[in-house]
Amino acid sequence: MVQNRTSFLHQFKHMKRKFLTGLLICASGFTAMAQTKSSEIKFTEYDLPNGLHVILSPDHSTPNVAVSVLYHVGSKNEEKGRTGFAHFFEHLMFEGSENIDRGQYMAMVENAGGALNANTSFDRTYYYELLPSNQVALGLWMEAERMKHAKVDETGVETQRKVVQEEKRQRIDNQPYGTIGENVFALAFKEHPYHNMPIGTFEDLNNAKIDEFRDFYHTFYVPNNATLSIAGDINIDSTKQMIEKYFAGIPKGTKEIPRPTVVEPKQTEERRKTVYDNIQLPAVIEAYHIPEQGTEDYYALSMLTTLLSGGESARLPKALVDKQQIAVAASSIPFPTEDPGLFLTFAIANMGVNVDTLEQAMDAEINRVKTEPISDREFQKLRNQIESNFVQQNSTVAGRAESLADYHVYYGDANLINTELNRYMKVTKDDIQRVAKQYLTKDNRVVLHYLPKSAQPK
Repeated sequence: MVQNRTSFLHQFKHMKRKFLTGLLICASGFTAMAQTKSSEIKFTEYDLPNGLHVILSPDHSTPNVAVSVLYHVGSKNEEKGRTGFAHFFEHLMFEGSENIDRGQYMAMVENAGGALNANTSFDRTYYYELLPSNQVALGLWMEAERMKHAKVDETGVETQRKVVQEEKRQRIDNQPYGTIGENVFALAFKEHPYHNMPIGTFEDLNNAKIDEFRDFYHTFYVPNNATLSIAGDINIDSTKQMIEKYFAGIPKGTKEIPRPTVVEPKQTEERRKTVYDNIQLPAVIEAYHIPEQGTEDYYALSMLTTLLSGGESARLPKALVDKQQIAVAASSIPFPTEDPGLFLTFAIANMGVNVDTLEQAMDAEINRVKTEPISDREFQKLRNQIESNFVQQNSTVAGRAESLADYHVYYGDANLINTELNRYMKVTKDDIQRVAKQYLTKDNRVVLHYLPKSAQPK
């Protein structure tokens, strides 16, 4: 089955890499690449009458193409008692369709020299194929088949129930630190559906009936809740003709698409939890409530996370791992979510180090940001890292297709692929210090101590 990204630690590393830190740090820095015409990413976008939004970005540098569909449905759209549906459909929609035999979806793409994958988050479900450019029609046809008449039957549901349950056992339940995500978000969110991780629960999936799965499919996996984003070696006119052929006849969804409106109440005191896990080294996780992605403060918090953990020389690993040697790893990330989310700091203790000592050291680095000015040299390094990450993020057709879809769905402006860097560059040293003081406070956070099961009181 396709690999997905529901493991918390995998999400942690992936999002941190993708959204926040540059793997390359340029000594001289970049000019704002998004501002120059030579580096501007070209694209065309339009809507079909059935509501499908289309984004086309030609790039003839390599004979490859990324065909992707983003459905604006994630775990936050699920009803109480029916968690895990969006992630379940990530799997189920590879079962086949009326015209694709069960189990043949991956084989057809691989036989054409391509690859495919999918992932589910709190806010979206994303499918894509990476294909030779002469196979664009195959990718479009297969995504249209998925959208028009995927197999949502008893056989597929029962097969994927077992697949998802096994995935949860392997990636979360039996993975060291694998339950961090579900414990952090369940402790931090009391009302908002971010309380539940995308993978859901065994109980909810086992109790769901086939009609409930079909209703979920007909509600969310419809053209008017989807963005088709294609980047690579394409001809705009001929690609539009193929899109018309495969997608124009798919009916617009007739059900109202539910969007949660609940607002998480302001947290007023620290919440703590101790988890005994199948681990050898203890860990400390601190999670602070922060604004949603796209806000000015979110950009400042993104810069803050790069200051704290953007590379081995960043503040958290330098202080905790290198100098004090009380941790084997230390990192931070603001989760990019459509509604207000969380800023996490995370450290794994070195052998023999007490979690209280580790927590105090983490807090000391947070307090340093609040009380000590950031040097000009360190601030320039942050800016270089952010610019570097932008270059890397959109350097492939796969990255470009995904970014264009995300910007359209979450911000209503696909051209942020060319201009969002400006928002980071407007962040000042004072902004970073201000958001640290405003959001990274004890009464606005949850704290988890992960301890080995051997430490559990008898």
